[in-house]
Amino acid sequence: MEKRPVLGITMGDPAGVGPEIIIKALTRAELSRFCRPVIFGDPSILERARRVAGSRLPIRCIRSLAQADFSGDALQLMELSRLDPAAITPGRPNEACGKAMARYIVEAVRRTLDGALDGLVTCPINKVLLQRAGYLFQGHTQMIAHLTGTLHPVMMLAGKRLKVSLVTIHCPLRDVPHQLSIEKILKVITTTGRCLVSDFGVHEPKIGVAGLNPHAGEQGLFGDEELTMVAPAVREASKRGWKVEGPFPGDTLFWRASQGEFDAVVAMYHDQGLAPFKLLHFADGVNVTLGLPIVRTSVDHGTAYEVAGKGMADPGSLISAIELAATMVRNRREGLSRQGTPNQK
Repeated sequence: MEKRPVLGITMGDPAGVGPEIIIKALTRAELSRFCRPVIFGDPSILERARRVAGSRLPIRCIRSLAQADFSGDALQLMELSRLDPAAITPGRPNEACGKAMARYIVEAVRRTLDGALDGLVTCPINKVLLQRAGYLFQGHTQMIAHLTGTLHPVMMLAGKRLKVSLVTIHCPLRDVPHQLSIEKILKVITTTGRCLVSDFGVHEPKIGVAGLNPHAGEQGLFGDEELTMVAPAVREASKRGWKVEGPFPGDTLFWRASQGEFDAVVAMYHDQGLAPFKLLHFADGVNVTLGLPIVRTSVDHGTAYEVAGKGMADPGSLISAIELAATMVRNRREGLSRQGTPNQK
């Protein structure tokens, strides 16, 4: 029986770097050894990216996953739009791009939920155009959570040296303290722990939790969120059996985690977690949505309009995202096989 997972790869914004990095990533023969990729996108835009990337792999358009043929070198493309290449200039997105990239996501999620795909990998989108297309979400994470009926998704940035989960994501810094609560921090800790077990194969994960304020509040001298919210959440998670410590100052915690002391860090806000993460994993970091009923990974960068269409886009993050998605599918299969259900606490 064919055990390589079938992974859907959404093209993202047709005017961004998504089409090019897909071509560059899938041109690498090693990826086909552990997954069967299907691109969700547009044939004309992908063909243009193929020429820019200098790839000779043929593109084979399909209308259903039953038509996919992985026996040769052809790229399997689920044709979901027919955009006019003359009207879509790399680096200059328009309304048509927003509608197309939204459809790629919706169709790929639907097919992952019904089991036709084993996992989903997404390329970068334009959040403003997504909303103009009628999808009023802050980004991929919230949209996919809605489509899968997930109430509390968690964004994790994953690399070989550092994994970081975020309690708050895209909001003004001034709003962060008001969005924190014991319950919310506890959910992120427990979701992170469960997914480290089921998706990453970590038997007994250790999690470090960052404080919000400098020096983790210095016992209330620089703020009391650590005393009133972060520490109580850590204590409750510990009572539930998780190996979790904190709150720790951010200026030391991420270094300690990068040295192997913790399997993951829970950060209170976006840049607290992403700044140290991207210092280590700028080219190979992966955005993972935890807590979903499906496997979903993504590149850890934006549409990069400044280099779109120039043959300069780096596929490193997408390659890592595809590899991690395949690993997560395999770990979930093995966990279900061993226990009947992934480890839960």
